[in-house]
Amino acid sequence: MHEKNMFIINILILVLVGYLLVTLVLYFFQRNLLYYPAVNNYFGEKLNVPVEKVKIKTEDDIELLSWYHSKNPKDYKTILFLNGNAGTLENRIYKINHFKDVNVNFLIIAWRGFSGNKGKPSEKGLYEDAKSAIKWLKNKGIKEENIIIYGESLGTGVAAEIAQNKNFAGIILESPFTSMVGAAKTKYPFFPIKLLLKDKYESDKKIKNIKSPILIMHGEVDTLVPFWMGKKMYELANEPKYSYFTKYDDHMMEYNNKLLSELQKFIDRLN
Repeated sequence: MHEKNMFIINILILVLVGYLLVTLVLYFFQRNLLYYPAVNNYFGEKLNVPVEKVKIKTEDDIELLSWYHSKNPKDYKTILFLNGNAGTLENRIYKINHFKDVNVNFLIIAWRGFSGNKGKPSEKGLYEDAKSAIKWLKNKGIKEENIIIYGESLGTGVAAEIAQNKNFAGIILESPFTSMVGAAKTKYPFFPIKLLLKDKYESDKKIKNIKSPILIMHGEVDTLVPFWMGKKMYELANEPKYSYFTKYDDHMMEYNNKLLSELQKFIDRLN
């Protein structure tokens, strides 16, 4: 009986030690699990819209490689595109190629640590990157009320932060999460995520402070960010608000005619 008890105790100790080790790994390497600058699933689609490659300097002296397309800043809104947590600018060519069809100018930035940029990504750092991009657009003579903030995946967390109490023309959130704590809990339900996580991106607490018209897009079969999070963000958003929810889109939504039509309708409402 004594040997059996000792065996059980030893098993419990091993499980506890293993749990603590995994917890430590999650804590110290969490940003490696959140940001994937080296991922590149670019399949060679050619850029068929003219862009100017520019460098945007942040307050902490990091230069961000960015692409700027100026179609007609006086007559058309300008999209600031804030991409997700993986890949390079080239990975978004399949999206920005379609922006020419919806009558907008656009600026897409590569985050610090991405696309060869210096620095390491963090919540605070990405907020700084986005704010620097807005400042750059304003220096080009583009007013705040003519800027549309478009956040994709992780970029929705940045968009929610910078859009608070501002006068942007509109906000677009594609595949948004409520908070990084909530999203991480779906992947690591048995760990104290709230205590461990450094970059929390609490969009659900910030969306009530967004006064601009907002479009939220999400696919029901999203395997990365649960669809209910997109619906929750829509419920929390102020009016005027619009949604584009689909039954078959995964996390990276298909840029088909229907989605583009919804984008155009939203942009037209802002004019």
